[in-house]
Amino acid sequence: MSSVKMLISWLAGCFRKSREDYKNINKSMQKSLKFRDYLVPLVLSGEKDSTWRLFDDKDLQTGDKVELINWNSKEKFGEAELIKAMEKKMGDLEEADFDGHERFESNEEMYKTYRKYYGDSVGAETLVKIIKFRLI
Repeated sequence: MSSVKMLISWLAGCFRKSREDYKNINKSMQKSLKFRDYLVPLVLSGEKDSTWRLFDDKDLQTGDKVELINWNSKEKFGEAELIKAMEKKMGDLEEADFDGHERFESNEEMYKTYRKYYGDSVGAETLVKIIKFRLI
């Protein structure tokens, strides 16, 4: 084997990661859910066991274990396991989707609330990820 090929082979080995390496990397990059101050007591009491997220950049999935973070103080206040994660359009939400979640007087009030967090593009066609969780 030429010295160039040996060098390339050695370098490739240095950067090659096994499936187990990637699992360990993922474990060290803990996913989190952030909640506003006023929601923290509701989460801790179990009254709130559902949250909705738009534009899920964390790829939250059923079975994930997540840290619960106070959005205002940035402090961790607990951990949870996601027992259900599903997506649907905001305009298709049903009564059952509100179980364990705060309610709104109207769809327009709901859109207005989420526009504060996510911007003006929130409406009936916006996908929402409905997440049920349990404290661990």
